[in-house]
Amino acid sequence: VQLQASGGGLVQAGGSLRLSCAVSGSIIRMNVMGWYRQAPGKQRELVATHTSGGRTNYADSVKGRFTISRDNVKNTVYLQMNSLKPEDTAVYYCNGKLSTIDYWGQGTQVTVSS
Repeated sequence: VQLQASGGGLVQAGGSLRLSCAVSGSIIRMNVMGWYRQAPGKQRELVATHTSGGRTNYADSVKGRFTISRDNVKNTVYLQMNSLKPEDTAVYYCNGKLSTIDYWGQGTQVTVSS
């Protein structure tokens, strides 16, 4: 299984970006798909998750601004990020959980300028 993240970039505060994570093989097999981020000098943290049953979970810092969605036909998970803040600047990683195995994408840089 391979995960390929894309969609990062440089955006001004208040702007929007949509990240995509393409999953090789069937995304349906994944129990949970999620996005994590890691800012310089900080630990990787959970941003949002989406279960195969449709439940979503968000970090408090992004609730109301970010939306995770999953397209089982396109084998892709998305993270729509609105009202971006400079503190959202980080490398964003796509994650897929299949039973006890974690799969990670390569990361995509998101930079929000003030």
